[in-house]
This record gives sequence, C-alpha cells and structure tokens, in this order.
Amino acid sequence: MKVTAIICAAGKGERAGFDKNKLLAPLWGAPALWHTLNKFDMPEIGEVIITSSKDDFEEISALAAPFDFAVVAGGATRTESVKNALEVATGDIVLIHDGARPFLSRTLIKKCIDGVKKHRSAICAVGVTDTAVYRDLQRLDRTALKLIQTPQGFFTEDIKKAYAHAGDRSYTDDSAVYAEYIAKPTIIDGELQNRKLTFKEDFDVPPLPPYSSGRVGFGVDTHAFGEGNCVTLGGVKIECDRALIAHSDGDVLAHAVMDALLSAAGLDDIGHYFPDTDSKFKDADSMQLLIGTAAMVKQAGYVPVNLSASIQAEKPRLKNYIEQIKQNLSRALSIPVSAVAVGAGTCEGLGFVGKGLGITAYATVTLREV
Repeated sequence: MKVTAIICAAGKGERAGFDKNKLLAPLWGAPALWHTLNKFDMPEIGEVIITSSKDDFEEISALAAPFDFAVVAGGATRTESVKNALEVATGDIVLIHDGARPFLSRTLIKKCIDGVKKHRSAICAVGVTDTAVYRDLQRLDRTALKLIQTPQGFFTEDIKKAYAHAGDRSYTDDSAVYAEYIAKPTIIDGELQNRKLTFKEDFDVPPLPPYSSGRVGFGVDTHAFGEGNCVTLGGVKIECDRALIAHSDGDVLAHAVMDALLSAAGLDDIGHYFPDTDSKFKDADSMQLLIGTAAMVKQAGYVPVNLSASIQAEKPRLKNYIEQIKQNLSRALSIPVSAVAVGAGTCEGLGFVGKGLGITAYATVTLREV
C-alpha cells in the first residue's frame, strides 16, 4: 500500500518570536523543517507533500528539492492546508504531521503506518505524568488524559471524506475531524521526545552528540570497458563511446557501495549474495540490488549514517552528473543528500584506469545500530 505523508508547514509560528516562519529558523545548523523532512525520507513513504504559505514557498521548495518532495500552497488555517494537500495525495494511507515536530523517530513513523493498516487509523499520543488541574485547582484524573501528537495516520479515503463533511469548520488536529465524521480513532503510543517547537526557547536544544559508536566499511569495484555506448554510475546512464562489461548493468559505483555496506555489517561480500553465475541477476538494475543490500544490512541490525565514494575514470566526464548520482544514492540508502559525498577524478594516464581500459570506484560507509 502506498503511503503519503503530509507535512504541515504553512503557518507563521508567531509565538516563537522569530522574524520569519519558525520552521525556517536554525536548529542544529539547518532549518528546523529540514530535520522533519529528513525523518520522512525513508522507503516506507512513497510520497511526501509539504504545505507552505505564499511567502515561504520559494524557500520551502528549495528545502524539499533534494528530497524530491512536493510542495503545495497552504491555506489560512491548518485545516485548509491539509485539505489542499489531500486533494493531490495519491497514497492509500496518509500520515499527517506537524513540520514543527522534528524530533520524532522513524520507528514511530513505521508504527503509525502499521497502526493504520491494522485499525484504519493511528493517532500518536503520550500519557500525562504531571499533576493536572483546572484553573480553580480542581484535580483531573491524569491516568485518563492523553497528549495528542502527530503523525496521525488514516486510510486516505476516510480522512478525505471527513474533511469533505467538515466544510468550512476549522480543527486543530486531524483526529478531531476523523472522530466527528468517521469513527473514534485508535490511539497508539507516541514518544516523549516528539515534542513541538512552539516558543523560541524550544529551539535551545542540546547539541547533537558526537558520533562515538558504529561500524565502518570499505568497498571497491572495477569493470573493464567493452562494446557499447553508455555507462551507468549511481543509477545514472551516461553517454560514452564504450560500456562496462558486467553480468548486471555494470554500475561499478553501486557495487562498491554494496560491498562497503556488507563489509561494515560483517556480512559476506557482494559475490556471495549476487553471484554472476546466477541468471536472475543478468542485466539487473544495480540500484535495486543496492536497496536490497541496505535491507539486508538493516536486518543485521544496522543502518547507514553517511557515504563517501570516489570514481576513477578517464572517460566519461562526470562533473555534470555528480548531483544526480548523490540524490540516487541518498534515496537508496535513506540518508540525506548532505550525508553523501561523491568525488570523481582521472588517473593522469597511469595504470588500468589511466589507459582508458575501465572504471574503478571506491566507497566508505559508516553504519549505526538500529
């Protein structure tokens, strides 16, 4: 089932006291919204739609572009913005999330998707631990209270129907619309860390901890030139007067990254899992094999943190293709483009590569435990 995520970012965030939309204020060296978008850049999400005000449309579109996420015009209220996004949503399931909640985990996103598949709705919420009172100090039963969070997930047809019935009424969250017109939504456990950025002091968060644990892997692959008129590197087909000889599509860069992933996870090398003696890998799309390799690594308990790769080739010239290669690798590994570095160079006429006999790629990856 295809999953669409709607990220609400069309507000002004005036209570935060910035001179612009609070989601464009810096958090850990990047706009706060970037961190939210990064969390939804994952294989389980098939489509991401961001709502934006007219004033912020250009800047938010620039943030969305590396992720290949869509941006739509928001409305005067959150309710109108969600309606606008629902009009173009194509997923069977939709998750609606506040852009001002960048601290959620990908595990919570997956739990929300699973909750919708099981119950038709899934509303993240946490319990109340402090004593709760009315203004006159009359006590409330905190065990009966929940603090509603996002994401909130629904079958798309249900939440579209709810908003259609709502007309011009305005709501502070989507579960209220669903509850009024469809059914009582199902609450799932949220996360205490999934707090909302509301005031300026909410941005005063501790710095990200230094990366102190993980595993590093190195991979290298070489393919010789043969007959043909293009090469494939990082999923990008590039015109060339030769092609790379290979059982698959010959994507030497993807193969080097695969070996680096497997090495870091302590698994066998690429030839063990994708032997060139197996006919099912004949002319295989190496980027799909890379996605499969990342899934194997995750099954072993690890996910990529960053990738550094270098391509050595006398031909073709790669400068104009590097950015697209980085974006392809970013999507395949579910890491931000900023965590992918790809360099390209020649061997100054020396050796196998320098003589124009083929291409070699090197890759180093860092993994962290899931």
